[in-house]
Amino acid sequence: MQNLITIREISETQLRNYLSLSFQIKKNPEQFSQKLKGKNILLFFVENSTRTKLSFENAVKKLGGNIVSFAGGSSSMSKGESLLDTVQTIQQYGLDALVMRHSSSGTIDWLSKASQLPAINAGDGQHEHPTQALLDVFTLMEHWNISADQPNPLQGKKVMIVGDIFHSRVARSNIHALTKLGAEVTLVAPKTLLPSDLSLFPKVNVLHRWDTEEGKERLAEADAVMMLRLQLERQKSAFFPTAAEYRHFWGLTRERELLLKPSAVILHPGPVNHGVEMDTEVVSSKKSLILKQVENGVWARMAAFVGVLK
Repeated sequence: MQNLITIREISETQLRNYLSLSFQIKKNPEQFSQKLKGKNILLFFVENSTRTKLSFENAVKKLGGNIVSFAGGSSSMSKGESLLDTVQTIQQYGLDALVMRHSSSGTIDWLSKASQLPAINAGDGQHEHPTQALLDVFTLMEHWNISADQPNPLQGKKVMIVGDIFHSRVARSNIHALTKLGAEVTLVAPKTLLPSDLSLFPKVNVLHRWDTEEGKERLAEADAVMMLRLQLERQKSAFFPTAAEYRHFWGLTRERELLLKPSAVILHPGPVNHGVEMDTEVVSSKKSLILKQVENGVWARMAAFVGVLK
């Protein structure tokens, strides 16, 4: 059994294989249209989602599989049924793989072992979101016309990840993916929105503000800027005074966008808090790859299924 639960624990070669599959599938989707024929895929989403859930559903359909959809809020879990009992009950319908999104870190790792189902992590708490990192890196490599077939394909590329890194599973998976592939990563966030222990990310640079000489220099040198959504639903106290102050110090404003070099690109996992993380003009600018990320989410998640269920 193979899983895709964390980017941190897969090798650079495995990561490049997933990316190579993404390129192959997007180029010739018909070749993979029966890869999940006869397979029943459980989409177990206990936490709200739009982009991730829709792209996984689309991926299963494009691969010829069957979707068994589950929403925790409308199930017997709301009556007190345990998570394991729920999955073991659903297993009796003949499942071949599990895709799970849950608010608690580590839940999918535990459940995949307990259920003995191949598993793909669609986001677990503040841990990881591996398929988001796959689609983000795939989007960058496609834009830069870089093949996944050579070691360290992102060597020399400079990427900034900006915002609520402390709560972001997207940031964690992207940091591991980008550094494994050779990119130079700089984190930009207030101290309150950075993990207190950065030992898991020994290869990253850290800035607390953009409006310093070093911050302006790194922004001007960046090949890509990845903005993060403020995880307000996970914040149990105030991590910054106001939304206006957040925009002033850490938002990607139109003025900061103009400091980027012409070839630089902008990403965001969505949904965007307009006027806070990014100005609306920046979201829709020519540098923005946000809609391309949404499109590529389907191809990257198809690659995840093919890789896990090969």
